[in-house]
Amino acid sequence: MPRLLNIPTSKPNCGSVWVAFVLLGISALNTQAKIVLTVPQQVRLSPNFFTQQLTISWFGGEATTFDLIILRTEFNETVFYNTVPAVVNQDGGRHQWTWTSVEPLECTSLSVKIRSRDGITKSEWSEPQILEGRDLPSNSGHQMYPQDRVVPVGANTTFCCIVEEGKEFRELLYGSTKMNVKRLSRRSYATTAVNQNLSGRTGTNVICRFKDLYKLAGSVVFVGYPPLPTNFECITHDLTSAVCSWDRGRDTNLYGKRKTRYSINKRDCEVSKCVLPQWDGNWTLVAVNPLGQYSLTYSAELLHRVVPVAPDKLAGTTHPWNATVQWQWPYDSYSTLALVCQVELASRNILNVSGVGVRSVFLPHLHPNTKYRVRVRCASQNHFFKWGNWSKEFHFTTRSSAPEAPDVWMWMNRDNTVRVMWKPLTQWQSHGVLTGYQVTLWNLEENEKQTSNLSPKDNSLNLTGWASITGDKKAIATVKAKNTKGMSQPSSIMLGVIDDKSVPLARTIYSSSGFPLSWQHDDNRTCSYLVEWCEAVCTPDCTVDWIRLDAGSTHVSIKDSIVKFQPGVRYNFSLYECPSTSPVLIQRWQGYIQELPRFTSVNLEINQQYCDVVLSWEEIPLAGRGGFLKGYKVYVNNFSNFTLLADLSPKIRTYTVKDLPTSTYEFIVKAYGSAGQDTVSTATIRLKQCGM
Repeated sequence: MPRLLNIPTSKPNCGSVWVAFVLLGISALNTQAKIVLTVPQQVRLSPNFFTQQLTISWFGGEATTFDLIILRTEFNETVFYNTVPAVVNQDGGRHQWTWTSVEPLECTSLSVKIRSRDGITKSEWSEPQILEGRDLPSNSGHQMYPQDRVVPVGANTTFCCIVEEGKEFRELLYGSTKMNVKRLSRRSYATTAVNQNLSGRTGTNVICRFKDLYKLAGSVVFVGYPPLPTNFECITHDLTSAVCSWDRGRDTNLYGKRKTRYSINKRDCEVSKCVLPQWDGNWTLVAVNPLGQYSLTYSAELLHRVVPVAPDKLAGTTHPWNATVQWQWPYDSYSTLALVCQVELASRNILNVSGVGVRSVFLPHLHPNTKYRVRVRCASQNHFFKWGNWSKEFHFTTRSSAPEAPDVWMWMNRDNTVRVMWKPLTQWQSHGVLTGYQVTLWNLEENEKQTSNLSPKDNSLNLTGWASITGDKKAIATVKAKNTKGMSQPSSIMLGVIDDKSVPLARTIYSSSGFPLSWQHDDNRTCSYLVEWCEAVCTPDCTVDWIRLDAGSTHVSIKDSIVKFQPGVRYNFSLYECPSTSPVLIQRWQGYIQELPRFTSVNLEINQQYCDVVLSWEEIPLAGRGGFLKGYKVYVNNFSNFTLLADLSPKIRTYTVKDLPTSTYEFIVKAYGSAGQDTVSTATIRLKQCGM
C-alpha cells in the first residue's frame, strides 16, 4: 500500500496540502484495483444435445461482461467469439451464458475459453474446457447427427456425418439432392438444408455416402407445421354430457409418435372429438405436437347448446292418401324438451312439426300405391342452436285405391265406324296394379248396352259391328279402369258423325316449341277444348293423340308425344269444342316438321290429237308427298333442246302442246314443293303427220 509522506511546508496552507495528498493516494489505490480482473474459474459446460445449446457457467468475480471464444478443437477454428453479458445464478453465485450451435454438438469437439472484461481492461483467459464430440478415435464407427429431428417448414437444419475410421467421405444427400459440405474435423463433414419444404409422410432421408460403396450413414428429418385447430365448440345430446369437437386445421404433416395430441381440461381426447361426462360450461382445448402448442377456449350454457341425436327406429301406419310416421328417442330427458323437427319426404318436400318430446308426424296429401322415403332431424325449439343429424331413411308404400277415370276420346273412320280410345293410366293414376278396362256402348236409339272387358295393355276398341253411327244415330261410350281395389269413375263420350269436310285446313309451321295452333275464343261459350292430332294418312288403327284445354284457351303448341313426328310426313290437327258432351269441330290445321323434296312420280299419259299432244296425270296421293305440293313443271325434249313448257298449279293435271312438227318428243312432268323437286315422270311420242 502506498505510503503517505509528511513533508514540512510553509505555514500558510498546511491543512489543504495534507487533504490533497490523502485524496491522491486514495485515487491511486482505486486505479490499481480496477486494473486487476479475476480470471474466470471453475468453468463448466452443460450441453443439451437435442436443442443444440451449450450452457457455460463459471465464477468470475465482480465483472459483468466477458469475452467468450468457442473453437473446433481439432482444427482450432473459431466458431464463436464475442463479448457477452452474463447473468449471475442467485443460488450458486455462478455466471451463466447459453450458446446455440448451428451444428449438432455431437459433430466435433469444442474448446471454450472465457476472460473477464471491464471496458478495455481484461483478464487472462481461463483454462480451455473441452466438450468432446463423437468424432474421437475411440468412437470409430460412422455416425449421423441429428437423428429423427422434427422442424417447421422454412427452417434451416445442419446435418453432420462422422466418417468411420479408415474410410473416406464421398457425398451428402438431402433426399435426392447432393449438398455442399463443410469439413469440421478430420472425420466430420456438415451441410445445411435451407428453407426446408414439407417432407413426405415418412420424412426426408439424409444420406452420407463413403467411397466404400457398401457403407453409408443416415438420418431422417420430419418437416411439418405446429398445430392450428379451429372451430372449437361443445354441445350436448343427452342434456348431461358434453361432446366437444373442432377442425384440425391444416395438415401438420406429422404422423405416428410425432402426431398432434389433444386434451380438453387436461383430459386426453381423440383427433377431432371428445366426450366429457359432465357439462362444465367452460372448456380449454390444447393441441400439442413436437413443433408447438395451440389453445382454444369455449363457454356456453347447457340448454343453449342442445343438439338432439338422430331419431331412431322409424315406423309407420299407412293409408291410401296419408300416413303417420313414428320414431323413438334414446334419452328420457327428451320427454320434457321442446323440439322442432324437419321431416323430409322423398328428398323434396320439408314438413315441420314441433312439440314437447315430439315422436310422430302425420303426412297428408300422399298418393295411393306409391313408394315414399322419409327421414327426420330435430333441434331445440326454445334455444335453437343447430339441427341434429338426419335419421336413417324410412321407406313405406301407401295402400292401393280405386284408379282414376281414364281420359277418353273417339276416332271416326271414313266409313263411319268408330274407334273409342283412352290414354293408358300411368302408375300414378292407377293407384295400384291395373287389371284391365271395361268398355260399355249404349245405343241411345235402341236403348241397348254392350260391355267388353279388355286387358290393361289395351287402349282402344273398334266399335265396328257394335253400332253404325250416322247423323241420326248416336251412342255413348263409357270406359272404366279396374285394379285390385275396384273400378274407377266412368269416363263417357258421345259418339256421333263429325263432318270434317266443312272445316277448311290451314297450315301450321313447325318451330322449336312445336306446332303452334291459335284460334279465336267466343266469350259467350263456356265449353272446354280438345286438340287431336295424327298422321294425315291415318289408317283405322293409326296412333292418335289429344290434349284437353280449359275454356277460354286461345293457343297451344304441340310437341312430340305418342305420335312421333317424322320429316316428310304430313300431320293433321283438329280443334274440338265441348269434347266430352257433344264434340264440335271448329278448326283444322296441317303441317310438316320438315318438308322433303320427295314426291312419287305421276302416272303420265300422252295422246296425239291432230298436231297437238295432250298430257294428263293423276293426283299424287298424300302418302307420296314429302311436303306441300306447289305445282308441276312440264318439259319437252326433242333430243336437241330441253325446254320448260309450263309451270302449273297443283290443281291442274293436264296440259296440251299445240302445233308440233312431225318428230319424236319426250315429255317430262316434275312435281315440286318448297323443299324442291324429286322423281320425274316421262313419256315419249312420235308424232304422225297431221290429219293422218
